[in-house]
Amino acid sequence: MWRTQEIHPDIDDGIDRKVLAQLRARFLKVNSGRLERAVQGLSTRQQQALKLLPLLFHVNHPLLPGYVSGSTPAGLSGYEPDNELLAEARRLTRSFVYKPRRGASPQPIYGLFLMGSLGTIAQAEQSDMDIWVCHAPDLDAQSLAELQRKCTLLEAWATSQGTEVHCFLVDPARFALGERETRLTSDDCGTTQHYLLLDEFYRTAIWLGGRTPLWWLVPTYEEPRYEQYVETLLSKRFIRADEVLDLGHLAWIPPGEFIGASMWQLYKGIESPHKSVLKLLLTEVYASEHPRVACLSLRFKEAIYANRLDLDDLDPYIAVYRRLEEYLLGRGERERLELIRRCLYLKVDKKLSRPPHNRRKSWQWLLLERLTADWKWEARQLAMLDSRSQWKVRQVLAERRALVNELTYSYRFLSQFARSGQFSGTLSNRDLGVLGRRLYAAFERKAGKIEFINPGIAPDIAEDALTLVQCPSPGGARGSLWALFAGSLNGLEWQDFAPLKRSRDLASLLAWCHRNGVIDAGTGMSLHPGDSDLGEHELSNLLASLQQAFPLPLPPIEESALLCASAPVEVLLLINVGVDPLKQHSLKNVHLTSGRTDALSYSGARDNLVLTLDQVTLNSWNELLVSRYDGPDALLDCLRDYLNALPADGPKPRLRIRCFCRNRARTIVSRVEELFGEAQALLEDSGSTRYLLQVQQHFHVLRLERGQVSHASLTDLHALVEHLGREQPSYSPLQLDRHALADRDLALILPLGRPDCIQVFYQVNDNRAKLSVLDEHNALWCQSLPFHDEQSLLAPLQRFLQSLLYRRNAMLPLEGQQPATTLEIAYYEVVTPTPKRDRHLERRSPPAAAVSHPYYDVQVIVEPAAQDKVHATLYCNHREFSELEYGAGLYAAVARHILAQRSGAQRYPCYITDLDLSRVLPTGQAQTVHYLRYKTSLEERLNQALQDG
Repeated sequence: MWRTQEIHPDIDDGIDRKVLAQLRARFLKVNSGRLERAVQGLSTRQQQALKLLPLLFHVNHPLLPGYVSGSTPAGLSGYEPDNELLAEARRLTRSFVYKPRRGASPQPIYGLFLMGSLGTIAQAEQSDMDIWVCHAPDLDAQSLAELQRKCTLLEAWATSQGTEVHCFLVDPARFALGERETRLTSDDCGTTQHYLLLDEFYRTAIWLGGRTPLWWLVPTYEEPRYEQYVETLLSKRFIRADEVLDLGHLAWIPPGEFIGASMWQLYKGIESPHKSVLKLLLTEVYASEHPRVACLSLRFKEAIYANRLDLDDLDPYIAVYRRLEEYLLGRGERERLELIRRCLYLKVDKKLSRPPHNRRKSWQWLLLERLTADWKWEARQLAMLDSRSQWKVRQVLAERRALVNELTYSYRFLSQFARSGQFSGTLSNRDLGVLGRRLYAAFERKAGKIEFINPGIAPDIAEDALTLVQCPSPGGARGSLWALFAGSLNGLEWQDFAPLKRSRDLASLLAWCHRNGVIDAGTGMSLHPGDSDLGEHELSNLLASLQQAFPLPLPPIEESALLCASAPVEVLLLINVGVDPLKQHSLKNVHLTSGRTDALSYSGARDNLVLTLDQVTLNSWNELLVSRYDGPDALLDCLRDYLNALPADGPKPRLRIRCFCRNRARTIVSRVEELFGEAQALLEDSGSTRYLLQVQQHFHVLRLERGQVSHASLTDLHALVEHLGREQPSYSPLQLDRHALADRDLALILPLGRPDCIQVFYQVNDNRAKLSVLDEHNALWCQSLPFHDEQSLLAPLQRFLQSLLYRRNAMLPLEGQQPATTLEIAYYEVVTPTPKRDRHLERRSPPAAAVSHPYYDVQVIVEPAAQDKVHATLYCNHREFSELEYGAGLYAAVARHILAQRSGAQRYPCYITDLDLSRVLPTGQAQTVHYLRYKTSLEERLNQALQDG
């Protein structure tokens, strides 16, 4: 180490050129030491490639690597190769003869600099080389294109020599102004980090040839007036302009760059957190010091000026660590400091618990040994970190917790920093929001989400052997759970071990194993199924289905996907996992044979074979979610949630349905595929409809409205009819599943609903008739009546409907608006089945009442009363009967009057012919089913009074 005095150049007192030369020599001494260290870590062929790069940029020779044309920019400023290097070049091609450049021949390559981890403690065999090719600002577009082509050819040649090289063209004049159009390192986030990238360049770059940085010669205390200082150096010829290149200063770093750098590192940290944590925390340190940021490049320059030239102390990674250590100790954050130490140790990747190669300790090894000794790390901790390639679930989970805490803390710090100042930075709330969603998708816990535990922590956490157990819930709680244990354990052993993972349901546990790579093709599985019906065949198929539906690794998330709400991409529906729907028959070794093969109403017992469903969904944010459905409405709940999750626009998810239970698995899959396919098609085609499904003896009506699918579960036919009779705000189509209401009249009636049409259906069975009506909104009304003949059955209903239409039309304007659609009334007879023909419908003409048969007119006016009650006033052939006169005996009085009008006081039913609900139902909201319901209720009271009179 040099032991000369510290240098403090003062421009006002004059600068000695010898002092400047001494400063430059110090930087070059450190540079030489770093370059030597870099070369030590390279193979012979890699060393040759690195040594030859300056010469290959200096000359154009047709037989040397990188040749494009004789006019390609070449000539490295102030560079002259030595004889040893020329001999290396002649080994590539014997015809090469070097001709020194004479006089003022152009030298458009201003400088070559090596970026990256080479020459640092973190250099590894696979480390790549980022080369900055600084060129003259006046190169035209064609020259730049040829120079870029030369770089590409040299990269390809370096690859043939066993090294990865990336060349980046840099215009120093534009760069100093913060202008650039391309990435400048293979780890560069773009144009949002100009000053932070410059900071990294000044403290890490290794000069390979050409002009040296002018920044070297400007003391740190002169950084705020960098331009004036440089102008003085050049104008007074303390230095020659053709010996230096100027990339700018670091007097001030815009705060927006801290946000940009943090976002970039957080983005990378999702996949490789260990690599990003160091840079993330350094950005936090810088941001915490804003606006007076003592960046590491300034500290590096201060050390050179102070003649502190120890290569270990100036190592870029050691300098970063020391700065972070200082920051964290000052804040008392020991846990974060330990994480930083682990990240640095893993980055250096020298396994101190094992003997080094060839028993020779490199300088990196020795330096890391000193560090870990200072940290008081024990041999056990070193061995644990050195075995990272063999880490399994427990170690990965522990490390993940620390890393996720750090990434989450960094995001919160970044968000707070972004809100704390008015930064007209290069990043927007949109960018911050996208990053937040990336972190949320990667690390946030939520119900049903499968946690990804290995974001680049260990290369492979697959277990050689696992034991899967269904065991009782702890603490005497009802039910059971599934547990996964490492190793192959028998029925007694597993109780003495702590499981790797527990889950209430098997599908979630298997999805967790698949997503995290805990199970692979080589994993042996021991199964203790408990009281479930799970077998090894089903378990194998379940794992295979997960692997087929969600192949790993998952594709990267596109930013466009994060700008929208997450949507399902792949859906795997697993039916009856570990459940045999016909277990009672399997135990008896009985196989049912039946013509009723519908899996939702199987055999004469009408068994529902779909008992449980597990929906595994991969969404557009790469979140894997599992939803469990069981109970009597499991299938409908699952279908509802699936339909509601479908995106309104864009591609629909791929749906796979699998079942591996012992009985009727294919039948079950086929039936559920049919159901999901038909419901989805109805939703997409109509956008709003109802869908009727029958499961066993129960009925389910799905209301299919995009994003708002709901379903009603109805225990029997009576409940179904009541539900279908509810009013609808507008016409609502009803689609029947092909197995619903088999052998019932409603299976013929319900599909015939039409808008703007009242449809009457009747069926005669001996002395009873059943009337059914589908109104203009497709609401259903049913009534059973005594039957005498079709005329007496249908004529009263026809008269009522006609009066209803008359009242409705009378309330509509005649002018100034679009005329309302006239409702049609259609009649159908349900014809009973015969040996030659099934039950069917036949259209009938409306009944026509003969003029010679006048009917008895019964009109009712309904008005609202207190406490949501109504008053009814009846008019029998225009004679008024009201509660004001008769009170509770209203209907008895009407019955006496009607009986008095009949010959022999016959007690056959009386029908209401006209009904006014204008005070009860707001105009425009009344539909035919409202009137029919009131009609039925009023007629029941009236006819009961007739029977009692």
